Amino acid sequence: MAIPVDEGRFLSMLMKIMNPKRTLEVGVFTGYSLLSTALALPNESQITAIDIDREAYEVGLPYIQKAGMENKIKFIQADAISVLNEMLNNDMQPEFDFAFVDADKPNYKHYHEQLLKLVKIGGVIAYDNTLWFGLVAREEDEVPEHLRTVRTVIMEFNKLISSDPRLEISQVSVGDGVTLCRRLY
Repeated sequence: MAIPVDEGRFLSMLMKIMNPKRTLEVGVFTGYSLLSTALALPNESQITAIDIDREAYEVGLPYIQKAGMENKIKFIQADAISVLNEMLNNDMQPEFDFAFVDADKPNYKHYHEQLLKLVKIGGVIAYDNTLWFGLVAREEDEVPEHLRTVRTVIMEFNKLISSDPRLEISQVSVGDGVTLCRRLY
C-alpha cells in the first residue's frame, strides 16, 4: 500500500523544484511518501501529516527518526475531513504550498474542496492512484468486480478535477498515476 520507489523519487524532485515551506499530506500509511518529501524539503519547512492509523505510521517512524526528519513533521492522528474542516474554521487559515493526497478514494472529492481553500494560489495538490491500476481506461466488464466501485469513484474524481476551472492539471503515469493540480485562483 505504500507508494512505489519511482513515485517517491518523483515527489522528491517535485519538492526540490517547488521549494515549499508548508506542505500537507492526507493519508500517510507507513510514511514512505512522507519521508521522501521531508528529505527533499529545506530545514525550515514543515509537513502536516494526517492519518487515522497511528500504528501504520509508527511502522515507518524509526526510519523517519533515523533520517533526522521527525522535526519537520507534525503527525495528526484523526479523520482528515475533520482536521481540514478545523483548519478552515480557524481565523488564521493556513496556506500550504503543496498537498499530497493518498487516502480513502471516495473522499477525494471532499478533500479537494477543502484543499482548494487551504493550498495557496499557485500551489499544487497531488492526488495519488488516479489511474487505478490502469483500470480507468478499461471497459467495466474487463475490471475485476472487487475493484469496480473504487474505479468508478476515481473516474468521477478525474472528471471533476479535469473540468475544474480553478485548476491547471497534469496526470503523470508514475506509480499508479499521480495527478498534479496547480491552483489558479
